[in-house]
Formats: sequence, structure tokens, C-alpha cells
Amino acid sequence: MGEIVFAAGIPHLPAMVGLYDRAPPDVQAIVHNSFEALHAEIKAARPDVIIVFANDHLANSRIRGYPDFLIGMADEHRGPHEWFKPWIGCRDYAIKGDRNVAATLFRGMIRRGIRLFAEPGALKFDDNISVPVTMGNLDSLGIPLVPVLQNCIVPPIPEQQRCYEVGQALADIIEIDLAPDMRVALIGSGGLSHEPGGSRYYVIDEAFDRWFLDLAASGDHDRVLKELTFERMEASGSGGTVELFSWVVIMGATGPCKGRSFGYAIHRDFRCGFGAVIWDLEPQTAQPREQVPA
Repeated sequence: MGEIVFAAGIPHLPAMVGLYDRAPPDVQAIVHNSFEALHAEIKAARPDVIIVFANDHLANSRIRGYPDFLIGMADEHRGPHEWFKPWIGCRDYAIKGDRNVAATLFRGMIRRGIRLFAEPGALKFDDNISVPVTMGNLDSLGIPLVPVLQNCIVPPIPEQQRCYEVGQALADIIEIDLAPDMRVALIGSGGLSHEPGGSRYYVIDEAFDRWFLDLAASGDHDRVLKELTFERMEASGSGGTVELFSWVVIMGATGPCKGRSFGYAIHRDFRCGFGAVIWDLEPQTAQPREQVPA
């Protein structure tokens, strides 16, 4: 029986990496404290593998056959991809993969009715994996990583209810399908409000971001599923804010748990607000997680 020992949601805004040193000290402090907590608490949880649900931005799949979810199966993951280096401005990294865990996750999702593809070779990583790995120094921990990239671009994208169901299936796979005593860390990478390349490229919806972070930390998953709609996110930034559905996958896996935020920061040049949540893995008794049939 595997076990979820860590769970977090964190944004992967690309401009933050190259422009971090130019941000005001109070913004730098919130970013630093959030990623420092991510690193320290993952290390303390002693996971055997880190599974990251992030977003694919048209880099790995063709539009006419775009999968809802794409699992990276490689023995090693490297990034950022050459094309994205000038855009992100982060260092190179290499982090071990876990082909056995990835294969178990792929087979388990298929058996549970989740549509997804598997990529046996190298995935092209942009900010989706590169930002949490480099800003959180996850590659220094020696813990294998399994990336799952989800569609946030090509309609119809998996919305909150489906992403929550995928998270429930993920929890089921960890509990039933993975090796006994395997310890798993989960990260949702994406968001907050932003509109990449659109007319509101530099507009940050602070009210939405603060509302979402409070909701994510509240443990009230009934409200998450009712109120965190595609339409509400699009109103806060078309084509970007919906990346937060990756966090919903993690919420589905943990069940209703309260979380801790390390503050919220805005820096216009980041083109996205910053805030993270680490969930305390104590389910709320009022909303137990339902089992997903195998």
C-alpha cells in the first residue's frame, strides 16, 4: 500500500525566474519562503517519488490529437528545452525519472477510464516543470520525478470535476497499485491568474488570486467543485488561469485537507500573481474521499 506523504500547489510563472532579482524585497521574500518550504517539506517527508501534474503548452502534442494527460516515461528528465531557455532564463537541470511508477500510473489510469497518452522519450519542458524543479531545487534531493502534463489549451480541456476524478484515481493507484510502503509526494504546477500573450498580458486579477488561495487552503472541496469553473478562470485571464486545474488533481488525490499559504505577491513584470499552498494531509471528516472503482 503506497502513501501520499506530501502535497502542494505552486505557480510556474516563467518571468519570475529571470526577473526574480529585480523584484521588490517583499515579493522576493514570499517567493523564496514558498520554494524553501516546498524543498524542506518534501525532503522531510522522505518520498520515494515525486509526481508532478503540470500543464502542456502545445509543446509535446499535435492539436488534432491532443491528449487530456500525457505521462513522461523517461529514465531521466532534462530541461528546459532549448527553445524555451531564453524565455524562462533558468538554469539547466537533470532529474531522475521512474519508469516503473510511470508505467503503473499509466496502466492504472487507463483501467479507471482516464484518457491519457504516454511518452517513452524525452518531453519538452518549458516553465511547467522547469520552474518548480529549479526554484525549489528539487533536482538536488535525489528523488525521482514522474511528470504528467495536462491539456489546458485545446478545447475541450478537462475541467474541475474531471480533474478531481483524476486525482481520486491517482490516490487509488497510489494506495492499491504501487509497491507496498511507497511514499509519494504530489505537486500541482500552474496558474495563478494570467493571460499569456493576450490583451490582458500584464493584468493580474488579485481578487481572484486571493479568493482562490483561500479556497484551496480551506479544504472545502464542495465549493472548489462548484465555484472554480472554467468560465470564472477565463474571466480572470484567458488561456492561463485554467492551469489551476492541475491543483484540483492534487486536491482530488488528498481529499479535503486544509492547507498553508506562505503569502501572496504581485510584481507586474512577472505577469502573474504568486502564491503557493502546502496541504496538511489530515482529511476533513465531513467530506471523506470516495474510492474510485478499479
